[in-house]
Amino acid sequence: MKIDNGDSHLRFAAIAILFALAFSVFAEEVEWKYRFEPVAGITAAGQPSEAGLKEMADNGYVAVIDLRTDGENRGIDEQNVVEGLGMKYISLPIADRDAINFENAAKLDQILGDFDEPVLVHCGSSNRVGALFALRQKMNGTDKEDALEFGRSAGLTSLEDTVMQRIAER
Repeated sequence: MKIDNGDSHLRFAAIAILFALAFSVFAEEVEWKYRFEPVAGITAAGQPSEAGLKEMADNGYVAVIDLRTDGENRGIDEQNVVEGLGMKYISLPIADRDAINFENAAKLDQILGDFDEPVLVHCGSSNRVGALFALRQKMNGTDKEDALEFGRSAGLTSLEDTVMQRIAER
């Protein structure tokens, strides 16, 4: 069997080009570990990457509300990245279960009320986001079950017991 090296090189080059094109298409996709769209104009998420923040800016988002504390590693200088992309960066640190309360839900409600354009609200996994969203809903007159369901739609998981306790205390 005789192999024509000219054809082999052309086939190899064509395959290499196809792989490069396929990789470039997939490389531009942003992967989100946790991302929720509880209502139009608000995205709840876990820690975004720099590419995720760029995606938000490219899609018209005007602000990022970060619920993580200073001691939590983001893997990027988030404030500089956000502001460099032309969005506003707002820090509302929610450190622990004690910070899951109606006072912080009201602060988040006030911040969200300042924006008519889309915003991203995030923590590490969106659990704190969902917890504050549930309390925010309850604070604004939603019944307990619907408030919890809304919180779940924004990432509420292991903090649900804390949310239920706060609702019961009120």
